[in-house]
Amino acid sequence: MPKRGKNYKESLKNYDRQTQYDVPEAMDIVTKNAKAKFDETIEAHIRLGVDGRHADQQVRGAIVLPHGTGKTKKVLVFAKGPKATEAEAAGADYVGAEEMAQKIQSEGWFDFDVVIATPDMMGVVGRLGKVLGPKGLMPNPKSGTVTMDVEKAIQEVKAGKVEYRLDKSNIIHTPIGKASFGKEKLADNFNALLDAIIKAKPAAAKGQYLKNVTVASTMGPGVKVNAQKLG
Repeated sequence: MPKRGKNYKESLKNYDRQTQYDVPEAMDIVTKNAKAKFDETIEAHIRLGVDGRHADQQVRGAIVLPHGTGKTKKVLVFAKGPKATEAEAAGADYVGAEEMAQKIQSEGWFDFDVVIATPDMMGVVGRLGKVLGPKGLMPNPKSGTVTMDVEKAIQEVKAGKVEYRLDKSNIIHTPIGKASFGKEKLADNFNALLDAIIKAKPAAAKGQYLKNVTVASTMGPGVKVNAQKLG
C-alpha cells in the first residue's frame, strides 16, 4: 500500500467510506477532500456489469461535458490539403500527415492529448497503432476522432469533450472537472457522463449494469455514489 499523507488521512474522517452518497453530497465531500496545493482533477470511476472481452459488450464513446474539464487539450490532426487548412483555422495545435507519423515513430514525440484524423489518413495513422493504442490516443469513429468534419471535432475537444471506454477490469475512468468547479458544476458534468454511459448500455449486457460508482480527487480518497438511484 502506498504511504498516505496527512491530508488523505484527515479526509477519511469527513465521511463514511462504506456509505453510498447521492450525487450532490458526493460532490460536496470530494471537493472538500481536495486539499492539495494545486487544483485537483476530479475523476469518476465506474465499474460496469459487462465483460469487455466480448465485442458485443464493449462500452465506448465520447461526450462534451457541460462545463468542460478545466484542462485545455492539445490536438494533433492528421489531414492534407483543404482539410489541413480547415484544421489549422479551427485551432488545432499540430497539423500534418506522414511527417507527423515519422516524428512520433522516430522521436517518441507525444506533445498532444488528442489525435483526430480524416478517414483517408487512417492508412498512415494505422501504422502508429502500437504506440498510440496503449496510450489511448488512437483515433476512432465511435469517439468522433475519425471524421471529415475536423472543425467540429476540434471545437468539441477544446470545449471539454471526454472519451469513456472500459479498461481491462471493466471500469471506466473519466475526469469530470477540477475541484475549483464546485459541487454544482461537477454534479452537472457527472450526470451528463453517466447519462451517456447508461445510453451506451450494450444489448448483450445482463443483470446490474452500474456495479460500482466512485468519485475521487487526484490526491484524495474515493467517495461512493449511490448507483441504484442512477440507472
